[in-house]
Amino acid sequence: MNAASPTPALAPVTGRHPSGSSTCALRWAALTDAGQVVAMLAGVSTGRPGREIRDFPMLLREAKLWRREAAERALEDLSAIMEPGIAALMAINARGGDCRSAAEALWSEFSAARAALLAMVPAAGTFGPLRAA
Repeated sequence: MNAASPTPALAPVTGRHPSGSSTCALRWAALTDAGQVVAMLAGVSTGRPGREIRDFPMLLREAKLWRREAAERALEDLSAIMEPGIAALMAINARGGDCRSAAEALWSEFSAARAALLAMVPAAGTFGPLRAA
């Protein structure tokens, strides 16, 4: 995993995403998984992701177009931060180094970015009962 060959899960999304595509949902799932890895390396217990995290892609589909587009750009930005960050953490870890403080810093950045993304969509229940994605 490097800048020349990004991982498929965090690779840049190309093309338009009308009405919130499954590509956005896949990217969100990959970022959620990446966040769990970073949390583990930081020694942070996160438990199971909450409903607002699990339902984000579905709620994003219900958001206005400008919010969807802004969220998709933010997801791309977060992927651009996480990919090299995780690569560095894994390299440190593989060499037997202590990556906890670096993982804590990346976890803090990830958590803040995720909170900002979650704030971009209407709260669950705004559109009535959640529908299956």
